[in-house]
Amino acid sequence: MRKLIKAFKVLSDETRLRALNLVLERECCVCEIMQALNISQSKASRDLTALYDAGFLKMRKEGLWSYYSLDTEEMTEYHNELVEIINQALQSNKTVLRDKERLKTAKRTNVSCIKCKSEVG
Repeated sequence: MRKLIKAFKVLSDETRLRALNLVLERECCVCEIMQALNISQSKASRDLTALYDAGFLKMRKEGLWSYYSLDTEEMTEYHNELVEIINQALQSNKTVLRDKERLKTAKRTNVSCIKCKSEVG
C-alpha cells in the first residue's frame, strides 16, 4: 500500500507529470528536462529523483551525465496502468505538446549538464 500511495503523491505534481511525459518520449538528461520545461536544474533533478524513487524511472550514468528512462522492467502492474492513463490523458494537452516540441531542440551540451550528476543511488 505504501508504494501505491508514494506513486500517487509523486504524480500529484504538475511538473513531475510533465517530466514523466517527456521521458515517455525518450531517454532524457536532466538538462533536457530543464530546457523543455523551462525549470531550474535543481527542480528538474528533484522531480526526476522523485519519479525514480517512486519506481517509475531508471537512471544510468555516463561520466557526468545522468540519463532517465521509463523503468519498464521493474515497474509494477499499477505503475504501468498509471503511466498508460497519464499518457492517454495528456495526449492533447497544449502545455505537454509544447514541452515535447521544446524537447526536440533541447541540447545535451548545455553548460548546466555538468550539474546533471544526480544524488540518486
